[in-house]
Amino acid sequence: MTLKKLWILSLTVCLCCCMIVGAAAVTFTDAHGNEIELDETLEAYTAVQLLGADNAARKGETNLGDLWADALRWFAASGAINEYFEEDDVTAGITEVAVDADHIVALWNGGNLRADIAEGVFGALQLADVLPYPNKVAVVYMTGAQLLEALEAASQALPFSDETEAACASFMQVSGLRYTVDTAVAYDKGEPYGENWFTASSVGRVTITEVNGQAFDPEAVYAVITSNANFNGMDSSYVFKAAAQEDERSTITTAVVRDVVWLYIAGELNNRIDDTYAEAQGRITVLAE
Repeated sequence: MTLKKLWILSLTVCLCCCMIVGAAAVTFTDAHGNEIELDETLEAYTAVQLLGADNAARKGETNLGDLWADALRWFAASGAINEYFEEDDVTAGITEVAVDADHIVALWNGGNLRADIAEGVFGALQLADVLPYPNKVAVVYMTGAQLLEALEAASQALPFSDETEAACASFMQVSGLRYTVDTAVAYDKGEPYGENWFTASSVGRVTITEVNGQAFDPEAVYAVITSNANFNGMDSSYVFKAAAQEDERSTITTAVVRDVVWLYIAGELNNRIDDTYAEAQGRITVLAE
């Protein structure tokens, strides 16, 4: 085992051990009514306010959305995810992400970022306020064409308004790619999907401008790191569900998303979020009508 894997495993063990120590835990009731214990000893510092409240991540790119998606992409690209595949997956030969790092991207729906993180010291409870759902990390293998359609569908309700608030929950924060949404182009509605969405009959308002510094390739296969909810088709994510069914390498891991974000903050950022995340980083451009 490499030193890097040993470090990741040790940090993970520490996080897990702390979670079961009653004296260091605080109880949190998640959005599904589950009572979970959070480690009170986890502590980090942010030099900037991270924006998730007031539907910020449904309206456009936010610095919190960038951070969250970066954590997911790092988890896969670094190999840290390799320790979290289900036993059945490992038996089937799924032991790592099956594409190069430059074909790994992360998508996270803005409706699952629910609170700000204020400048200063924060802990596990603040992360739970941001994401009050028991989401796990999933890997979905998509062609570039499927990825483009997924973003088209996710952006269908923009621009944000009181009338489109619920449907804008599907809008995707990203890491590893840049894309543009032209809201002057009408969304080409296909079949109704869920309560607030429609499938895309064509792609016309979203353009992917680059993937990890390279040209977007509609024929290439990309590993999309996201949540189990998107994997299963939540909100507008019908493309995720279809792609996962088409490629049997797609899977849901045992990794809890909030724990992964902590691993990233601790391991890559040394428990300090600096001015790198002072503003949204220009990954998403929303053109006005």
